[in-house]
Amino acid sequence: MVTSLDQMVNKVLESGKKHRIAVAWAHDKNTIRALSEAVRKGFASAVMTGIPGKIISVCRDAGIDHRIFSIIDCDNEDAATRLAVKLVREGDADVIMKGLVSTDKYLKAIMDKENGLMVPGSILSYTGAIEVPAYHKLFIITDCAVIPYPNLKQKVAMTRYAIEMAWKFGIEKPKIALVGASEKPSSHFSYSADYLEMLRMREEGEFGDVIMDGPMDIFLACDRNSSTIKGVNTFIGGDADILIFPSLESCNPFYKGLMLFADGKIAGLIRGTEKPVVLMSRSETEKSKYYCIALSCLMV
Repeated sequence: MVTSLDQMVNKVLESGKKHRIAVAWAHDKNTIRALSEAVRKGFASAVMTGIPGKIISVCRDAGIDHRIFSIIDCDNEDAATRLAVKLVREGDADVIMKGLVSTDKYLKAIMDKENGLMVPGSILSYTGAIEVPAYHKLFIITDCAVIPYPNLKQKVAMTRYAIEMAWKFGIEKPKIALVGASEKPSSHFSYSADYLEMLRMREEGEFGDVIMDGPMDIFLACDRNSSTIKGVNTFIGGDADILIFPSLESCNPFYKGLMLFADGKIAGLIRGTEKPVVLMSRSETEKSKYYCIALSCLMV
């Protein structure tokens, strides 16, 4: 079982496969550095869309030989993003990655009904794997980037995406914590009814061979002593593999707090698309972007 992001990279390397990454508006130093490391390790190649002079200049400032990348000239971020999407859609690349293009323009191109990458009828969502020194293994979160207030159908899709990622990490029977402010269902929390329905679905086998419980707070989900201290019996036992959050407002600050204050690292992807879509904040670190590239290659 993969328990760290470096182990995930090793799993990608052990596969011996190389995947091509198309980068939209590739003028970002951290993206370029992360890609150069993936190319050096041998599990990726990259095609960069954007203004060649700017890309070459960033490479030069970073001490990187730009000739390790293919560069395609595009004079604006919209054209660069559409081209990157086209490369993936037509099979000339396996993964699309966000460079300095704004998130709204990037997602608009991804979701274009005629020329985008959406699987018909699918739900777009973000799934990420987080590593923090204070936890004994990786855990998967969703959704911190796309769906503001997921309904039941969207929560179910988010959960299925997280389970698929857990399987890729070798977690055969993932433990899924349905996260809330309290372990007690309440009409004051709109997610309570959805969580109860999801537990019913789990009982009927609709999520496969998983352990699921909730609602519960982060202590019950991730601290092995809390269930004893609180006197709460839960199958999760402070050993959660997956955290399902009720809203983007709860998940996004949680993950960013871990990145800023707890030396956290994340590898994440947009799910619901035909090929992996890497969406990272323009301020995200080189290391996190590198892990995202590796994860995208694992999930192809």
